[in-house]
Formats: sequence, C-alpha cells, structure tokens
Amino acid sequence: MTTTPRRLQSELATLTTEAFRPELAEIDQLPTLDIARLMNGEDTGVPAAVAARLPEIAAAIDAVAARMARGGRLVYAGAGTAGRLGVLDASECPPTFNTDPARVVGLIAGGPSAMVTSVEGAEDSPELARRDLDALGLGPDDTVVGISASGRTPYAVGAVTHARSLGALTVGLSCNADSPLAAAAEHGIEVVVGPELLTGSTRLKAGTAQKLVLNMVSTITMIRLGKTFGNLMVDVRASNDKLRARSRRIIALATGAPDEEIERALTATGGEVKNAVLVVLAGVDGPTAARLLDESGGHLRAALAEATG
Repeated sequence: MTTTPRRLQSELATLTTEAFRPELAEIDQLPTLDIARLMNGEDTGVPAAVAARLPEIAAAIDAVAARMARGGRLVYAGAGTAGRLGVLDASECPPTFNTDPARVVGLIAGGPSAMVTSVEGAEDSPELARRDLDALGLGPDDTVVGISASGRTPYAVGAVTHARSLGALTVGLSCNADSPLAAAAEHGIEVVVGPELLTGSTRLKAGTAQKLVLNMVSTITMIRLGKTFGNLMVDVRASNDKLRARSRRIIALATGAPDEEIERALTATGGEVKNAVLVVLAGVDGPTAARLLDESGGHLRAALAEATG
C-alpha cells in the first residue's frame, strides 16, 4: 500500500535522523571555519555510536562468514546514499580480496544509473527489491543486508523480507531505534547517531556510520574466510602498477625474503600473492602451494601448517 504524503510526514517527524535542531537554525550565517568545526564535532560521535552496537555487528558477521564459507553470496540492498554505500563496499572486494565479483553484490533501487542520478519512486517499491533479488537467484546460503538510514525505506525492508522468505540470512542496518528494517531482519543493527547537522541529510552522520559498519562486515568476513594472513592482504589482485608493487611488499613483510626470491615465487605461482608466500615459507613448488591452499579452503595458515608438519 502506498504511504500518503501526510502519513509519511508524520512518520518522518518521529525519526531521530529527521529531527530538527533549532540551535542550528542560523548556521548559514556562520563563518565557514565555524561550520567546519561544527561538522567535525558532529562526526566525532559516530564511532561511539557504532561501538555501542559491536556485539550485534559481530554476531551478524559470524553468520555472514558461515554462509559465505558454504559458497553463499553477500548482497547489499538499499536506496539513495545507503544503496550507493553498499555498491561501493561490494565493488571494493574484488581488487582488495580477489573475490569473484558475483560473490559480493550491491543492489541500489533504480539500478546502476541510480548511482549518479536519482530514480524517482524506486526506493518506495518493495516489489522492485523482490525482482532484483529474484534476478540473482537468491538461495539459503546467501545473505542480504538491507541498508537504510531511516530504517523504513520500502526497497530495503522489502529486500530483507523477501530474502528471509527464501531462507537467506538477513541483516538490517539502520540509524533509528525500533525500525521496521531491524524488525524484518534476523540480525538488526541500529546505529543511532542522532539528528543531522542539516535536517534530514542522512548522507552525513548516518552515512558515515553505515560506511563504518559495512567496512567491518566485508573486511572481517574476508578475514574469517582466510583472505588475509595476519593483517596482510595476501589475496590482493595485482591489476595495476601500484598493486603489483604492493603485492611484492606484502610478500616481503610476510616472509622477509629478498627481492630475487620474491620474484621467483611470483613466477612460480603465476603472480598469486598468497601462493607465493606459501612457496617461500614452506619451501614448496607452485603446484604444491596451489593444492595445499585448495585443500585448506584458501586459509594460508592452515596450508602452511599442513606443509610444515
């Protein structure tokens, strides 16, 4: 059922993220430096709001990692800024962790063009969310993270509701307490950052909070999946000069090997950083390193333990 403008106005009036702050009513009269100080001061409270939700965030990440370890996908779904943040986080996973682009997916209401141009009415359609998820062939090993600052966006709530009906894991990330999105999801994460500097501009503190949480979701999930060795990105995809230089530095930090040995290891492994680290540390050849990593599910520590007895 379509929400009437009057009813929606009443709903927005109850949301912390939409609250009006009369003490800032003349902010446009302030010097630029004073406005910058105000914004900076507002932002300092965001990490504390995220910290208050760390138990819920950790529980969601463990559940996501378990599904992905079985071959499932991580799917973000949102509209506007929230959708863009999901697409951004998903797009960073292939170059950072060498994941298949199909393993972490960002859906934004209105499709790819909505990344740069508003698609009117798209966020109001739970049916659109259902269609977008059905196009992915969603299954029980997949996870859908609905993202919405208000926690009421129909596209995000619809995505989580439909995903849950299909047996997928569901997470609802919002910035208001007692949100419909959190209620619809198996794991609700409500990071309440308070009213914005500009009333209703939830790309500010709410957007920052969502970005911090999504950083945790993707990064810690990949750590749990063996995509790192300690704090080294051993699954980095060396697709440009900077990343090729970073790959060699990562191998050097992981092994302490000289440049010549690093180059030999990379040649032996077709440029795969994780495999090259195993070649150096375990003294095995390239094919053996590949086999050991395959048998360990890509976990370098486990493969190293197997190789060294």
